[in-house]
Amino acid sequence: MNDFSSFLLLQGRLPLLISVPHHGTELPQQIAARLQPWAQRVPDTDWHIAQLYGFAQEMGASIIVPRYSRYVIDLNRGEDDVSLYPGQNTTGLCPMVGFNGEPLYLPGQAPDEAEVRQRVDTYWRPYHQALQAELARIQAEHGRALLWEGHSIKGELPFLFEGRLPDLNLGTASGQSCHAATQARIEAVLAAQIGYDWVANGRFKGGHITRHYGQPQTGIEAVQLEISQRCYMDETSFAWDAGKAAALQPLLEKMLAAALAQG
Repeated sequence: MNDFSSFLLLQGRLPLLISVPHHGTELPQQIAARLQPWAQRVPDTDWHIAQLYGFAQEMGASIIVPRYSRYVIDLNRGEDDVSLYPGQNTTGLCPMVGFNGEPLYLPGQAPDEAEVRQRVDTYWRPYHQALQAELARIQAEHGRALLWEGHSIKGELPFLFEGRLPDLNLGTASGQSCHAATQARIEAVLAAQIGYDWVANGRFKGGHITRHYGQPQTGIEAVQLEISQRCYMDETSFAWDAGKAAALQPLLEKMLAAALAQG
């Protein structure tokens, strides 16, 4: 176990690293004091996502878990802050609005560019350096590495997308971040189950981490799974639902096993 102050890295024995970049809920006091009262509850968190993937640590996966909220810095955006979904509403590297489209900061309290750069240096860069180093360690040991991006989101968010998001949203940068056979094995698992609806490369195709690190030609594959939060928690209270989670986790384990399989 490695504690790097702003995140936790647990090293495993499989060629698998799970990244949950929007798990964090902490806010430095000097940032929290400038946020709108509703934003101080960090409602846009990928709630309990590390807990949901807790079984993967028992499987032998490595996992990297940040402490701080995406409102501090979004670890799944590039430091150049180029939009991942041109023409669609989204939030940026240092979000100024929430998923409801409302300003996060009190009037006149939003960070300037100098502060954004400071947050990149303090929070974003160490996470990515550790993520890259862990992928290199895994690849050196196993000859390959699979990066699984674990995400979740409220199933209905009109600011970001129309209607109801499918339960399970597989993203492979439109097939560019992993081998076609890997995606096909994961999709076969999804097609064989009947409890959840799903889509591949729909509204969510994979964020910066999936797109940047997923280089299958070099032996590193990346896959993102965006889960609608209704599948394992209460979306209103943010409370963990043990029954729903227990029903979903065996499917997630099958998906991970399929992604790791070879041949």
